[in-house]
Amino acid sequence: MFLTSTFFFIFSSQGLVALSLTTQTFMLKSKGCGRIGELCDAHSPVEIAIFYVSIYLIALGNGGAEPALATFGADQFDEEDPKEKQAKTTFLSYFYVALNLGSLISETILVYIETMGEYVLAFWISSLCGFIALIAIVSGSFRYRHFKPSGNPISRFSQVIVASVRKIKLQLPSNGDGLYEDFTRNDSGTRRIYHTNDFKFFDRASIMTPDDGENPHPWRLCTVTQVEEVKCVLRLLPIWLCTILSSVVFIQMISLFVEQGAAMNRKISNFHIPPASMTVFDIISTSVFIICYDKLILPLYVKITKTKPNPPSELQRMGIGLAIATAAIITAGVVEHHRLKYASEGPKETSSLSIFWQTPQYVLVGIAEAFTYVAQWEFFAAQVPDKLKSIGLGLSMCSSAMGSYTSSIILSVVMKITSKNGKPGWVPANLNDGHLDRFFFLCAALTALNLVFFISCAKKYKNIVVERRDEARDMS
Repeated sequence: MFLTSTFFFIFSSQGLVALSLTTQTFMLKSKGCGRIGELCDAHSPVEIAIFYVSIYLIALGNGGAEPALATFGADQFDEEDPKEKQAKTTFLSYFYVALNLGSLISETILVYIETMGEYVLAFWISSLCGFIALIAIVSGSFRYRHFKPSGNPISRFSQVIVASVRKIKLQLPSNGDGLYEDFTRNDSGTRRIYHTNDFKFFDRASIMTPDDGENPHPWRLCTVTQVEEVKCVLRLLPIWLCTILSSVVFIQMISLFVEQGAAMNRKISNFHIPPASMTVFDIISTSVFIICYDKLILPLYVKITKTKPNPPSELQRMGIGLAIATAAIITAGVVEHHRLKYASEGPKETSSLSIFWQTPQYVLVGIAEAFTYVAQWEFFAAQVPDKLKSIGLGLSMCSSAMGSYTSSIILSVVMKITSKNGKPGWVPANLNDGHLDRFFFLCAALTALNLVFFISCAKKYKNIVVERRDEARDMS
């Protein structure tokens, strides 16, 4: 994970430098500009190619670095040590706070610099920050806990599926008796997983036959641990689907919330508030809530409930986050309904209602994020086997991207249905002609249904059971 994180940071830094150079050299100052009535000369195919390569390098670097870095950081803590287990939770919480603080700086300071027309300066500042991050992670390489690579997870998955299909005609043993497991010494730092009775079809991959011999081929015979790895991921899929639908609410914040704010009164004296800057309330509320959670909120929870210090589990916190997210999107719908009452007549997309009416919905979304995302990272990191940690956090983080696609599909379907017979639809270009409030209420209803489905999945979910490291040493 250390090398993976480092390589992705290098890709991101290279992309930032390339973007800064292209912007400074030819993207902003094309040849032929400056004469009245004449268009700038078009960029050459090579220049356009360099530009796209740079932004794709940034996307690749950031997309790969975040899950790899979170996984690598989580690996630094021993889950079997109570103090280190708590420290791991704290690390993931502050990791998310760090991401939010980075967003806060980019959406305030860098946006202001770009608003002044200094795009080159903003990009070079980003490049400098990228190099500082790269130096920071490399400088601590001698103090990290490093684990040996344990093979390609995709091939391990494929081996279980192929071996199960090959032995589809074999009779399954009761309670997993006689299934193959490798009890030789394991130096990769991974632990064996105990057998479960779910997805019994895959147990066939661990049935030994005379054809397997003393040195079984991995595509014919798999260990119980390897089979259980596949089962663990399959158990996570319903929870993962719920996180995709929950991400739809957070996507609304960076799209429709901003459009809603643009149609409100943004003026304070002679200053006009950029509607995207309202996300500052989300970032601040998320960060403050995470920081205060262990120090203030949990002790208060224990005092009110008069129970032992047994904080809510990851799944319970995710459920609480979904409930708050539903409240946030309902609040947005109420604000939009109120905004339409004060909408200006005519073609202008404005309203006399102050943009600060959006503050509660941003704060609620921020608290929902604090509950959902941090608990989601902890849950996927804890419930994925040792050899698949990167896949677990990768699934968790890519739910946001999948949520973006889902949000776009929902919006497209709603617009196609509501814009028939010449109607403007619920979310037209001019929000004063539509009913964005109805779309928000629809999203709230979908989120509430998702919460019900999530609760059902959470009740049925079975936690992973792995052997302790001292047991592994004794067996070796």
